[in-house]
Amino acid sequence: MNMSDRSIALIDVNNFYVSCERVFNPKLEGKPVVVLSNNDGCAVARSNEVKALGVKMGQPWFQLKDLAKKHGIVAYSSNYALYADMSNRAMSLLATFSPDHEVYSIDECFLDLTGFRKQNLVLYGQHIRQRIKQWTGLPVCIGIGSTKTLSKLANHIAKKHPEFDGVCDLNAMSLRQHDDWFSKIAVGEVWGIGRRLAPRLHEIGIHTVLDLRMTSPSRMHSNFSIVMEKIIREINGTPCIELEEMNPPRKQIVSSRSFGIPVSDLASLEQSVSLYISRAAEKLRRQRSYAEAVYVTIRTSPFNEKEPYYTNSLTIPLTTQTDNTVLLTKIALWGLREIYRCGYKYQKAGVMLSELVSANHRQPDLFSPVAADTKSDNLMNVMDQINARMGRSTLKLASEGFRQPWKMKQGNRSSGYTTKWDELVCVTK
Repeated sequence: MNMSDRSIALIDVNNFYVSCERVFNPKLEGKPVVVLSNNDGCAVARSNEVKALGVKMGQPWFQLKDLAKKHGIVAYSSNYALYADMSNRAMSLLATFSPDHEVYSIDECFLDLTGFRKQNLVLYGQHIRQRIKQWTGLPVCIGIGSTKTLSKLANHIAKKHPEFDGVCDLNAMSLRQHDDWFSKIAVGEVWGIGRRLAPRLHEIGIHTVLDLRMTSPSRMHSNFSIVMEKIIREINGTPCIELEEMNPPRKQIVSSRSFGIPVSDLASLEQSVSLYISRAAEKLRRQRSYAEAVYVTIRTSPFNEKEPYYTNSLTIPLTTQTDNTVLLTKIALWGLREIYRCGYKYQKAGVMLSELVSANHRQPDLFSPVAADTKSDNLMNVMDQINARMGRSTLKLASEGFRQPWKMKQGNRSSGYTTKWDELVCVTK
């Protein structure tokens, strides 16, 4: 295993949502903090103090009320606009440390540091950490390895073991040191394994990363998949997963939310579906794609035993590929009316745009005049430009409604510190 060929770093923001809240509210440092999902339902981010109390990811908030009261757990509603803006700031800054990088998720970024090997990469990693902390206030950990999978494992080590001071470079270790660390890490921590595959690996005697590294990649391919083979080869230092400098376009775009209050009337459902289609269509145009099908779904609460359960969905194929919000909304609302049943209390609605094609491969409608397409494109461009400049939903379809009492609950959302002029932090003497 030749560890000296490549140096891939994974930079991961620690407890990202919680860290974003702490940047603008330093009083939260050292306190147990959770960020809740839509409608303040479940814990989707936990500070280290909360993790130490045994709170699991996704644990319902109502189960934590007594624990929160006892230990003073502070709960925040999700503030997605703030988190997205803080992510953009961090990722833009990380891009200055290497010309080759991949934004993997809202809080993770891969950097190719192969060309920096003449430097001490641990010191370089510390420099990156300090710059991110100074310029954004966000704490990060950095893992370095010869493959993306190894950099993920190095990041895991850096997070769990304070002696690394936030930066772990597996390339600077010997094979024996690798074996020592890998023997202590559960196989479920490996990128691509997780909770789903770990039990199957346990059945054949693979419990740690070292156990997985020692297995035959080709045999595991036949028993599992090509993905498993790639994971094992990556753990052994053979790159199989390259950096993607451009995120590939989505093949499907989903927009759905649970309601803040149960919804029974069709009008409220129509408002929600119109809003979700509008959000999905914005993303569709942003990646320069067109949809060939619209999927609509509604359901009542599966946990409310006092009310009858109902769920239904419908996929509507389109005769013409489109990215037009007006047309997509009309189609989605027709689908909603087909599956709606009176007498139920609905908890959730959602839409999905599927069968996406890029603008370069769009098949024009033979019988549609070119002028109609041009008019549609111009309308959507104006709509997107106004909303980008003046704020989301400045220009919207009337079918989205205005009061929207069904919108998700955000009872304890922090301010839009970086996204709203009237919510900026004010410093007074």
